[in-house]
Amino acid sequence: MGWREPHGCPECGKSFKRRTDLRIHLHRIHTGDMPYQCSTCGKSFNHQLHLEIHHRTHTGEKPYSCSQCGKRFNQKCHLLRHERFHAGEKPFQCSECGRSFSLQSHLQAHNRVHTGKKKKQDLKQ
Repeated sequence: MGWREPHGCPECGKSFKRRTDLRIHLHRIHTGDMPYQCSTCGKSFNHQLHLEIHHRTHTGEKPYSCSQCGKRFNQKCHLLRHERFHAGEKPFQCSECGRSFSLQSHLQAHNRVHTGKKKKQDLKQ
């Protein structure tokens, strides 16, 4: 049995080894189907894992904890982002002045210094 071309999504180009996985991807991602619904608030998700993560907002569960300070998080990506503070990592650099930030949102806020744009909430006043 020889190697077969992966099955490519005609919408986004993502490749799958199995045609079944492509069909699931097309149905869940590109049709807007959201079969996993939160029993607490009714919010819907296209993946079971996304529902499980969301459910933690209702239960208060925070399974990920920082080994340095003990602060807890409900998502692993939030823990990893937090750990950059302890490590002193600042991977987001301003292309105008070279200043670096640990969070992309801080860089975006800083960029307003160069563009002169204000926050949306400042414009409402």
